[in-house]
Amino acid sequence: MRLFGSSGIRGVIGEDFTIELAVSIGEAVGAMHRHIVLGRDTRTSGPMVAQALACGANAAGAEIHDAGMISTPTLARASSTFGCGIMVTASHNPAPYNGVKLWNPDGSAFDTDQMEKVEELIFSPRARKDWREVGRSFMMEGAERAHIDAILDEVGGSNAMVVVDCGCGATFRVSPLALRELGCSVLSLNAQPDGFFPARTPEPTEEALADLKAAVLRRNADVGIAHDGDGDRMVAIDDKGRFVSGDRLIALFASAMGARGVVAPMDASMILDEIVGRVERCKVGDVYVAEVLKRTGLDFGGEPSGTFIFPKQTYCPDGVLAGALLAKMASEQPISERLDSLPSFPSSRSSRPFRAEQRENVLKRLEAEMCGLDCDRLLTLDGFRAEFSDGWILVRLSGTEPKLRTTVEARDEEEMKRLEAVVETVVGRCLA
Repeated sequence: MRLFGSSGIRGVIGEDFTIELAVSIGEAVGAMHRHIVLGRDTRTSGPMVAQALACGANAAGAEIHDAGMISTPTLARASSTFGCGIMVTASHNPAPYNGVKLWNPDGSAFDTDQMEKVEELIFSPRARKDWREVGRSFMMEGAERAHIDAILDEVGGSNAMVVVDCGCGATFRVSPLALRELGCSVLSLNAQPDGFFPARTPEPTEEALADLKAAVLRRNADVGIAHDGDGDRMVAIDDKGRFVSGDRLIALFASAMGARGVVAPMDASMILDEIVGRVERCKVGDVYVAEVLKRTGLDFGGEPSGTFIFPKQTYCPDGVLAGALLAKMASEQPISERLDSLPSFPSSRSSRPFRAEQRENVLKRLEAEMCGLDCDRLLTLDGFRAEFSDGWILVRLSGTEPKLRTTVEARDEEEMKRLEAVVETVVGRCLA
């Protein structure tokens, strides 16, 4: 596909992602669906992109129901009332980026076949409706209320002390309110919408969450919760002030749920293999997690990036629901105790940028380097995962940015250092 990556269409506004492209996307989706719900995160370019999408969809004869500035899981849930949802977001990418992600009524993102159909329509001549048949746009209210009510029905209540860092993103209203209505004592950080993301990066990395960690310790909170720019992700700080990675949160949720099986991407930790009877691996990207959940009927899926899918609720990764469930768990037993009971393996993740025009060359070099490794097994479902007796490495091209992403995990520090050196050599040769 020429436009879609692993998480919709994204790019720098005015460069990779233009208003003309937004109009074309709107026309294509409008040709496929008569009724569309539209939402956007807090990015400064959001209103402009949303209007362009609406114009394109109206020109194709579709009606737009504009839900305004809301989180991605809120929008995905609202899609159940319509044929399709369009979310204007670049998720965790920096402020200059924007994009779109498309949603089905069951909360799942458009699958590969649907994305290919959209691209086909974008690059094909289209007959626009005349003035008698153009679609109209309406304002839609109540999406956040419906989202919160669904969370309350699922989670019940919690008396935990929670610090929530919304990162000036789209959860600024819905996440603190949902936690308060659960019964939590809530301290909100960065709960004002600001598309420049002045407080921290939209991606809630450990390095970006120093203020959240300090607030958890200062307030003696039970848990700290952080979201990305559009709210499909959630990561945490435990009651001891420790960063809780997405890997460990997947394991924590799976363990607490008594999940009979988990869907996780190729970069997920082998902790899952230790604590869950069945682990179904897939490509990186929530769309692929959702596809495998549908096919297998398993009851939970997640990614190390901090996306979690609870299919009994929705096939959309819902960071707001995940945060509420974690708050519920924190009110019953300290999160630190739960985490300390899980297996732990040393691991590291990194990314290295390259110029977009180098992509094909980098991929060819990567294939040659990884196929030349002396490993027990090489998996190529998504990138290249080399498995060894006491650990594994994964090197893959990002689906959203021109970057090489690497993951290393081992059973001990000595093997960890050895595998990190292997990865450094491979990446160095690929980017030389």
